[in-house]
Amino acid sequence: MAQSNWKIGLPLALVTVFMWAALPIALKGLLEHVSPETATWYRFAGAALLAGAYYGQSRQLKLGALFGRALLPFTLLAVLGLLVNYLTYASGLDYITPGAAQIVIQLAPLLLLISSVLWLGERFSPRQWCGVAMVVTGLLLFFNQRLGNLTDGGENYLLGLGYILVAAVAWAVYGFFQKKILCRATPQDLLVLIYIAGTLCFLPMADPLAVTHLSGLEWALLAFLTANTLIAYGAFSKALVHWEASSVSATLSLVPVITLLLSTLISATWPDYIAVEPLNWISWSGAGAVVAGSALAAITGPRRRSGPAPDTKENLLTN
Repeated sequence: MAQSNWKIGLPLALVTVFMWAALPIALKGLLEHVSPETATWYRFAGAALLAGAYYGQSRQLKLGALFGRALLPFTLLAVLGLLVNYLTYASGLDYITPGAAQIVIQLAPLLLLISSVLWLGERFSPRQWCGVAMVVTGLLLFFNQRLGNLTDGGENYLLGLGYILVAAVAWAVYGFFQKKILCRATPQDLLVLIYIAGTLCFLPMADPLAVTHLSGLEWALLAFLTANTLIAYGAFSKALVHWEASSVSATLSLVPVITLLLSTLISATWPDYIAVEPLNWISWSGAGAVVAGSALAAITGPRRRSGPAPDTKENLLTN
């Protein structure tokens, strides 16, 4: 392992934070003009083209291992999980604000951590359980102004929350089976396969010609969304090389707060672009609790050197 250097790791982690924080804001703006299925198809098609060309040219891809008898069931479930995650996350943004979506999607790594404890035999410290409790409490506080009207007149908002919850569960499924795959295949093998599968699966539901009427700004949003996953994953992987995984995880917990701040700033200067979540001091306290709880749950304590290093991919909120 390379020597820890926060001067390199921190900027790389912050690139990932910004990319994931800006993702729902850009996607929300694009969904005003194209369907979630079309936006998702273009994201997969662009990622498949760019990642496939890069890794293929460098001869780093070995997709055959993913189709072996031992890995094929895990591969199918991981692919299905991330495809559902992409589609339901985009669908949920049709009904709720980017800030709310980023708060709820924080459940994804927590679900992965809990599933790893239940079925992979990993340890979960009391401090991490405290983090889970903080996230649940923070979610209730964040939505304090919404709780009363979810059942009377808030059907669309409730539907949006449901989509994001499904996205969180689907991502946890992807992350769980990715853990099982990574002992025999590389992350880029699985990701390139997912990009190709998404391109093929979402094509019948998409309307590729719908982008012909987009403005210059909307084309820029589409290009940003296509590049977002590749840049974020690349920066995250490099950050792990140069910095401790626990420090990177703690930095990534800033994503929902940065999304809220960006949404508030953009809404103040450009009111017609996106709506923002109504926030009072209780909501901001809840957002802080979600961030702190996510950091506590993600950061593991010192482990004995006799066991293998824990997989750190559970902190990737791949949307």
